[in-house]
Amino acid sequence: MLLCTLDQLPERESRGFELEQMAVFAIRCEDRVYVYRNSCPHRGIRLEWQPDQFLDHERQFIQCATHGALFKLETGVCIAGPCPGETLEQIPCRIEDNKVYLQLALQN
Repeated sequence: MLLCTLDQLPERESRGFELEQMAVFAIRCEDRVYVYRNSCPHRGIRLEWQPDQFLDHERQFIQCATHGALFKLETGVCIAGPCPGETLEQIPCRIEDNKVYLQLALQN
């Protein structure tokens, strides 16, 4: 499933997307793209407080706007806040022809 083009996701930026079945966000970092379900493992709420704002001020970590929890960009593991060690749900993706595709399992 096509998510976006790389032009729509600049380096060290994040962007949220509404899919039919879930809300996700993508982050581009060092020519890699990481996609996660937009849900904090602590309370199951969305992470952003403004559209497309998923990163901390220094753009080093994913940050939950409600609790201030910090998650590693590459793994989604919480390193600070109310849910240390818990992990964001990562969605597999691939880059092909400057486009980001989600690799979602087909559901019947």
